[in-house]
Formats: sequence, C-alpha cells, structure tokens
Amino acid sequence: MPSTTKLSDDVIAALGQYDTPTICNAIELFEVRPRTSGYMNHRIQSCFPKMPPMVGYAVTTTWRASKPADSVYEMLVHQVETLVNLDGPGVMVFEDVDSPSVAATFGEVMCSTYKAAGAAGIITSGAGRDLEQVEALSFPAFTSSTICSHGYCSVIDRDVPVCIGGIEVKPGDLLHGDANGVTNIPHEIADQIPNVCAKFAEAENFVLEYCKGSSFTREGYEKAFAELHRHVRTIADSIKIN
Repeated sequence: MPSTTKLSDDVIAALGQYDTPTICNAIELFEVRPRTSGYMNHRIQSCFPKMPPMVGYAVTTTWRASKPADSVYEMLVHQVETLVNLDGPGVMVFEDVDSPSVAATFGEVMCSTYKAAGAAGIITSGAGRDLEQVEALSFPAFTSSTICSHGYCSVIDRDVPVCIGGIEVKPGDLLHGDANGVTNIPHEIADQIPNVCAKFAEAENFVLEYCKGSSFTREGYEKAFAELHRHVRTIADSIKIN
C-alpha cells in the first residue's frame, strides 16, 4: 500500500468529532478541488445513520460474487496483515464489479475480523448483509443495497484504485463518513481541517442562534447572515496549504 502522511491520533480523533457535511464545508475553503468533487454520490448510503463519524485510510479491493472462485476467507489473512501494519485506522473499501450486484460483499464474520484488526469501517459499491449483527459490533458500514447471500464472493485485486460512488479511491486515501455520506479529505490539508471545522461551526452559529430567537425579521436575518459570511471570509484568509 502506498505510504500516507501520518496524522496523530489526536487529529484523527478530532476529525471524528465533526459530521461529514462540516468536513466538506471546511475542505471547500481551501479551494484545492471543485465543490462538486471528492465525495461519494447518493448510491453510497450509511447502513447505520446513528453511528458516529468514521475516519480512516482506504484499504481497497475489487470484488465479484457472480462466478465460482477460491474462498474469500483466504483474502482476510492478507487484509488483516495490511490493517495491522497500517499507520492509522483503516477503512475497507470494495468495488463490486458485478453490475448489478448479485450478492453481499460483507457480513458478520468479515466485519468482526476487520474491527478486531483495527479497521474503522467498511464501504462497498455493492451490497451488505448481517446488518443487525454488524450494527451490534458498532462498525460503520456504507453500501448501495442489501442482499441476503454472499454468492461466490471472491477478490479480483487488492490495493488498487477503485471507483465507489462516482469517485476514485486510492489506497491510503483519508476517508470520513457518517449518516450524510462519505468524503475524501486531501492529505495536504487534513491536519488543518479540525481547527477550520471548529471556526466554521462558530460562524454558522450566528444564523442558527438568531433563528432560535423569539423575534425574527428580514433585517435581523440579513445581519446574522452577513456576520456568518464575514467570519467565513476571515477563516478562508487565514488558512494555508502545506
């Protein structure tokens, strides 16, 4: 797997304190990519929307279940080795090349294995199963569907770029996901994102707190929104790309 810029445990934990939309808002201020890129589309949905945000580095696999092949559990040994040697939490990312998906990519055994090896969650462009059991593991999962059987589940390749939810995910990409979806956090700005998120949340509070007030007027709302934009501009002017 390609090397990644190691973030401290504190930064990883801080990223997990913010929802994915706030992470996306912070990324936009750095202007390192178009505002319509870098996040997965509507096809990828959280299986467990009430779970806290998932943060980790992508461990990628291409996958299919439509043709007889060797047992998938042989693959788990190799993936466990990758996870335990990864410089930070991993996120298992599967591209299901069957179109449409014919069986589930993951279930209770795989997710139990990944969590024990230090993974922070799993994403597949295909389907999942054993959702009640995976939820009981407190293991975030993101899929496009649910299918009850694993079919002829088999690995095609590991540690390669994959296409999930309309974006390319490379091994080692830093991913953040919650009930709202999944985004890629550019490595070059990742350590600055928690601080920008905190400042952005403070800026939004000018409008949110005004809306909670007892008297609402157009003039008051415009003033609150102007204050929000003033603070956002200040944040944008203060950030730097490493």
